[in-house]
Amino acid sequence: MRSNSTDTPLTLDKLDLHRPARVVSLSTPAGAPEWPARLEEIGFWPGELVSVLARGLPGHDPLVVRVGDSTFALRREEAACVTVETAKPPAEEGTSHA
Repeated sequence: MRSNSTDTPLTLDKLDLHRPARVVSLSTPAGAPEWPARLEEIGFWPGELVSVLARGLPGHDPLVVRVGDSTFALRREEAACVTVETAKPPAEEGTSHA
């Protein structure tokens, strides 16, 4: 995984390929106040499982992103609005070792 200091939140555009994460929050970029609402409409809700499946060439744009059971193409600028935290793979999250 890419290095990430505790002071810098991890955003979806910086997430390693195929690393599961959960949405923490959405931010509003200057000049695009509608983006958070659009992202919510397609499923980017706090707690939702997400991952980056592919990056376009050249320039790594757009990103192919899975959120829940849906797959979307997002521009890097849109993905940068999604703050995430890394998560265990879905098969491991429900596993209890009691």
